[in-house]
Amino acid sequence: MLKVHHLRIGRSIFTVWLLEELGAPYELEIYVRNEMGRAPPELKNAHPLGKSPVIEDDGFILAESGAIALYLLEKFDPENKLGPPQGDAKAKAEWMQWLMYSEASAFAPLLMKLLLSRTEEKPPVFDMFATGEVALQLGYLEDRLSNREFVMGDRFQAPDIGTTYIAQMAERLGEIGPYPALKAYLDRNIARPAFQRAAEKTGG
Repeated sequence: MLKVHHLRIGRSIFTVWLLEELGAPYELEIYVRNEMGRAPPELKNAHPLGKSPVIEDDGFILAESGAIALYLLEKFDPENKLGPPQGDAKAKAEWMQWLMYSEASAFAPLLMKLLLSRTEEKPPVFDMFATGEVALQLGYLEDRLSNREFVMGDRFQAPDIGTTYIAQMAERLGEIGPYPALKAYLDRNIARPAFQRAAEKTGG
């Protein structure tokens, strides 16, 4: 059976969420962060980087959320309910863009903002850059969601999982207030039964 190596209080809950949306069988190996918020060394037994998410499927080890999502969709989504459009190269490329967006353009400025929030002395150049970039990314999402229920339109798809991760980070950092469409999107998605099951099984 497919195994998910899950680090608590981290992005691997979103891999579990995808599996729950797909109704796929899996088991969880749960790891707890140390007092510094770092992953325990045991996670390196699953992958040399000691990061999460990592999946293990009959001896096949795979890391990186986007790659994992594509693998799970290929394996467990034969009807292509959550996957990319077929037969239209441009539509598929746009879908892929949004799948990768959450860990590409969107993630770095929010991570920088998170790290700055943990120190009293904020180097001005980093603080100014992070503030501007966070506003740019959240504004981009707000505009995207102002006239659609989900990132790709009126139907929940795999890119919504990563985008929800970004929205949740923004909320935790106190940055989501000026973006009502993004906040409504976040609330709508985390209310989904599959997300609730994932949160319960992983401990949040």
